[in-house]
Amino acid sequence: MIEARHFIVRGTVQGVGFRPFVARLASIHSLKGWVLNANRGVEIHVEGPRAALDAFATAIQVDAPAAANVVSVDAVATAHSGLDRFVIRDSEPSAMPTVRIAPDLPACEDCLEEMRNDRARRFEYPYINCTNCGPRFSVVTSLPYDRERTTMAPWPLCSVCSSEYLDPRDRRFHAEPVACPACGPQYSLVEGATQHWGRAAVGRTAELLQSGAIVAIKGIGGYHLSCDARNRVAVRELRTRKYRKSRPFAVMTSDVAVARSLVCMTPATEAVVTSRARPIVLVPARQSLPGVADNYRELGVMLPYAPIHHLLFGAGAPDVLVMTSGNRSSEPIAYRDDDARIRLDGIADAFLVGERPIARRVDDSVIRMSRSGPVVLRRARGYAPDVTARLPAPMPILAVGADLKNTVTLVVDGDAIVSQHVGDLEHLSAAQAFRATVHDLVSMYGLHWSELVVAHDQHPQFATTAYAHELRPHSRIPVQHHRAHIASVLAERDALDKPVLGVSCDGTGYGDDGSIWGCEFLVGSVQGGFARAASLRPFLLPGGDAAARSPVQAAAGALSAVAGLPDLTARPFCFPQTFIHATLLATKRIRTFSCTSAGRLFDAAAALLGFTQNVEYEGQAAEWLEQLAWRATSTTPLAFRVTGAHIDAEPALAEIIARRLAGENMALIARAFHDGFGTAVAEMSLQLCARNGIDTVVLSGGTFQNTLLLDVVKARLAGKVATWTNAAVPPNDGGISLGQAAVASVAQVRVPARGGNSVRPPE
Repeated sequence: MIEARHFIVRGTVQGVGFRPFVARLASIHSLKGWVLNANRGVEIHVEGPRAALDAFATAIQVDAPAAANVVSVDAVATAHSGLDRFVIRDSEPSAMPTVRIAPDLPACEDCLEEMRNDRARRFEYPYINCTNCGPRFSVVTSLPYDRERTTMAPWPLCSVCSSEYLDPRDRRFHAEPVACPACGPQYSLVEGATQHWGRAAVGRTAELLQSGAIVAIKGIGGYHLSCDARNRVAVRELRTRKYRKSRPFAVMTSDVAVARSLVCMTPATEAVVTSRARPIVLVPARQSLPGVADNYRELGVMLPYAPIHHLLFGAGAPDVLVMTSGNRSSEPIAYRDDDARIRLDGIADAFLVGERPIARRVDDSVIRMSRSGPVVLRRARGYAPDVTARLPAPMPILAVGADLKNTVTLVVDGDAIVSQHVGDLEHLSAAQAFRATVHDLVSMYGLHWSELVVAHDQHPQFATTAYAHELRPHSRIPVQHHRAHIASVLAERDALDKPVLGVSCDGTGYGDDGSIWGCEFLVGSVQGGFARAASLRPFLLPGGDAAARSPVQAAAGALSAVAGLPDLTARPFCFPQTFIHATLLATKRIRTFSCTSAGRLFDAAAALLGFTQNVEYEGQAAEWLEQLAWRATSTTPLAFRVTGAHIDAEPALAEIIARRLAGENMALIARAFHDGFGTAVAEMSLQLCARNGIDTVVLSGGTFQNTLLLDVVKARLAGKVATWTNAAVPPNDGGISLGQAAVASVAQVRVPARGGNSVRPPE
């Protein structure tokens, strides 16, 4: 007896070969019907015997393509129409899309083998792909995901590609970016007035890299600046041209064997390096590459993921290449060809340019390995825009994030979609990229500003706050910075009603009292709100935000209450005159603020141990202090005082000075600082958990990027309470937008007058 069923499959099911999979599945079970990409996901109509329909329904979830993520399958019985075959129908956009967009995928082994086969049609073709691999997020222009709504639309399929596209037995069956040398885009090398095309372009690029040149290479989500990582002259020249004095470069190795020779690969590390996301992974180095990551114990390594990378290594490019974002320091990555030629002029000696446009910039993701697993530092290519949480949001939410390490979160139909990394919005080009990212996401899902709930940081002077107030949404919800950090972890774990102790440690955040917070112990839940239970004992911050750029200035404030200070401008400290000026500001309370910032405390400790220059990028001094500490084994922790509602750092700072004057090894002192601070955080956490009947501690905030500190705190808490940290989004401000969205999803939103309403979330 013939029956019919209609399925709606939700999740990451477009751009991952799901429709071809369904078509093959229908053929296996001798079912008739159709499948199409819809705004809600994938819709399927099938007709056949009940047993075959049951088997089909099970296989949809059990045997789904590896790149798919099936979240739900809704099925209803319907009338059968006597269909005589199974077809893939064209998609038609209609109502607001809710489908998940797939992240970009690395070239699969089948395509790489074909690309290396000199008898294959796509021999050495740099845009080879199939349903199992290739670009997704970086090429889609609107939903649903079909070729005409990608940047491949200008290249009609040739007859051979078209037959592959329409053949259910072919792995390119309905692969939207499919192309070949006869009908698809090409690569060219622009070297001064000379232009090379195709294989000649790849070969010449490999020669240039071997000779020490710097080449701008167009990849999946933007341009890289590349040079031979073993050529110290080329690396030094790249630093000079890019205005990047000391921040480490990432490298791409030709294969995993070369990566193993450079860094200490554990099975867990190798699993991340070779994963489908192909991120940059920070791993302890085995050997030094002068100029690449000097004074860092770790090296950022990644494997080739785009066909053009494999072609370059196959053509003789050096087996280890610096692959850094195509920009000048602090700017967003260049992804449009004309913009890249302007912005990278004077940095790159030549440009390897692909004809396929990139729909949006997508940086490389960055993962750091800790003893307890991977820590996401930058979430972009390979991960974005995967859904990171399900939130109880009756209305769409736009969370605009923080001003540093900005990301944006859009909640549609309960799915929290976190954007790719945008950057630090203090730079004009990054601020422009932020606006473009917001508009891109909102327009992609067909939303209107008036139907959005907009969540933003509580800081009145943040660029993101100002932007939120430019909009005319349904309502606006300010969310305190440190509560957002903790909420991001609970959102990931679908635990919005779970009572926890949240420990949020970072540089600065706007507190409830208008002061600068940065080391906060918060008791409560996202559902019920968080109360501030303890913090770092407040200390002075002369110059306010300016102190974030000057560790010596931060030290002047942190040391202002320490008695019996020696002359810190003398040896061994050698503080510059900035310290004297900042001390006067603190003494006279001129442009001086109270803060509880863990970040500024780490800066002060770094200054006492020798980092007395201004930072080149946010967090540099704390990074330097951690790298110094890794050179020593565990030692006697510094004495932080844990009392009532405060962790007092004054005794620890006085001890650093005393040990330094006694000539103790600076690495040992740095390790003692980490051990001491981590022990104090754990001790305060256990006291507050016992006092409030709580069994779970949540750790988040940029300070917990520091894997040494994270390991110390987790070790002290092990066996006493559960410890939760971020897994899908960064603990730094890159996770703030998800936390904002989580708080906004449970806040009571009043219906406002046009132009928006400000609603304070629960405390």
